[in-house]
Amino acid sequence: MSSDDFVIEHGLNPERMPNHIAMIMDGNGRWAKKRLWNRVKGHEKGAEVVREMVRTCRKLGIPILTLYAFSTENWGRPKAEVGALMLLLRRFLVSEQDELTRNNIRFNTLGQTEHLPEDVQVSIDIVKKLTRDNDGMTLNLALSYGGREEIIRMVKRIAGMVESGHMAADAITERTVADHLYTMGMADPDLLIRTSGEMRISNFLLWQIAYAELFFTRTLWPDFSEAELIRILKDFQCRERRYGRVN
Repeated sequence: MSSDDFVIEHGLNPERMPNHIAMIMDGNGRWAKKRLWNRVKGHEKGAEVVREMVRTCRKLGIPILTLYAFSTENWGRPKAEVGALMLLLRRFLVSEQDELTRNNIRFNTLGQTEHLPEDVQVSIDIVKKLTRDNDGMTLNLALSYGGREEIIRMVKRIAGMVESGHMAADAITERTVADHLYTMGMADPDLLIRTSGEMRISNFLLWQIAYAELFFTRTLWPDFSEAELIRILKDFQCRERRYGRVN
């Protein structure tokens, strides 16, 4: 079944699909706590949902999916939980590399991946190399990522170009900024989804989501499903996106 056929089958308009979906995957710990389980169980279930969302977005023909997997602030969590998250991340990378290759999905990361454990960095590099020529979809995992850190990094790089004489200050444009972010060369998100009922951005893609449609759901991430994503996309397609103009 083609992506257009899958889209139409679910009552969506193929011509109004987002080019880039970003997701803040929130609620793993609360999901586990409700069941009197260790928080790690919630992260394990959340990893299963990541797999489902990647598959669903591929079937829908979404060109780019960006998932907020681990923020710069998450390093402040208990050491045991961080260690469990890194182990889960490495297992995910190893287990999914064949499926990513088979489904023509390119794997990419956003953030300070040099701060991740060495074995995780090695796994990331392997999957990136295996999938670098895939062009059916791009999966971005935001790892050790913070929007403010990304902007500071961009400012320093552009300032260095100005200081060295390679660029005039008055030549800086929005494109200049975009070309020095982790998402360089990618379309900005059209839709940002956050699960768990929290209604904040949490330092995620601060520049890129300037005109994204925002959708907040009370569903905890481990309970998020293909059916709910389809419902959100139907809501997205009913919105009028004017970008500050009048239609």
